[in-house]
Amino acid sequence: MKLPMDTYRILIVEDHREVSHLLRTSLETLEHPLEVVEIPSGEEAILEASRHRVDLLVADYRLPGISGIELMHKVRQYHPQARVILITGLADPKVRKQVAEAGADSFFLKPVPIADFLDAVERHLGLVKTLLPPEPVDREPVLQEEEARTIADLIIALRQELGAQAVVLLDDKGQVVAQAGALPDKAIETSLFDLLMIVASAGQKVGRLIGQKAPDSWHVFVGKGYDLIFAPLGSNHALLIAGEKLADTSTILDTVAVFSAARPGIEQALGAIVLPAPPPASAEVEVEKEKPAEKAEEAGEEDLEPLFKAQKKIKAEDADSFWEQVAEKHGSAPTKPDVLTYEQARQLGLTPDAKP
Repeated sequence: MKLPMDTYRILIVEDHREVSHLLRTSLETLEHPLEVVEIPSGEEAILEASRHRVDLLVADYRLPGISGIELMHKVRQYHPQARVILITGLADPKVRKQVAEAGADSFFLKPVPIADFLDAVERHLGLVKTLLPPEPVDREPVLQEEEARTIADLIIALRQELGAQAVVLLDDKGQVVAQAGALPDKAIETSLFDLLMIVASAGQKVGRLIGQKAPDSWHVFVGKGYDLIFAPLGSNHALLIAGEKLADTSTILDTVAVFSAARPGIEQALGAIVLPAPPPASAEVEVEKEKPAEKAEEAGEEDLEPLFKAQKKIKAEDADSFWEQVAEKHGSAPTKPDVLTYEQARQLGLTPDAKP
């Protein structure tokens, strides 16, 4: 069956059924036209790839008979543009290095963090993110597209001016909002973004200690093959730039100057996207919620009056019958049907000072 051009085909190759089912179920929550196919072995996946289109391969690193990396190369022989996400239960650094060098787009350790996994799927397929809060329903769709393009254009322009390998705009949860280019080491994206959010949080705390009114800090990381420059944008976003020699003594001042010049425009574009505010809490609402409980208490005491006036010795079956009638009338049984207050016991003649 030929799929519509706007439908993406995802192949999940995992020999553990529960893991495969979890990934499929999570993908089905995305609001995109996706066809998800589950296959338990690498050999069957190769046969499937030879017959049908594959836009994204999600495969276990260790499969019976063939590795996830071997499968990735086989699938790309049929579909060179296919994106690949590998998952594994092995935390061996050698495995991470092997996956990174093999050319996988993302790599996750089990248990797979579902939010990060879905974010990677959307980014690799070039889909609009659905993990962000929904936009207000009364806004014009054209305006939303223009705002998204504005942010994307600014990010692309910044990357070109700096000659960077990648520029990534992150929200305060470490999720990618916009991205131009690709990080040199895709296998560490998820861990890197999580750690940078910790850096951002620490930077904001330091800023408050020294009297900053708004987050304003720079974090420079000099690596072997490339450098990272990380800075907050307002209180809810941050910008990451990756590239060669960005932090060299001969270029760092120019890099910061270009970054600083682009910063206000990106912040302004982000500020134009107004998220819906939660409805304000109302004292009246809280009072109304308490009223039914008060009425229930009063009604329960009124129903006890006939019991107080009854004979002093109450049979167990009569008490059970009484509580059943109360539960039927008020919708729920008393929390302690076998316990009476001291006043109730006194009226029933059950206290030491009660007259026979």
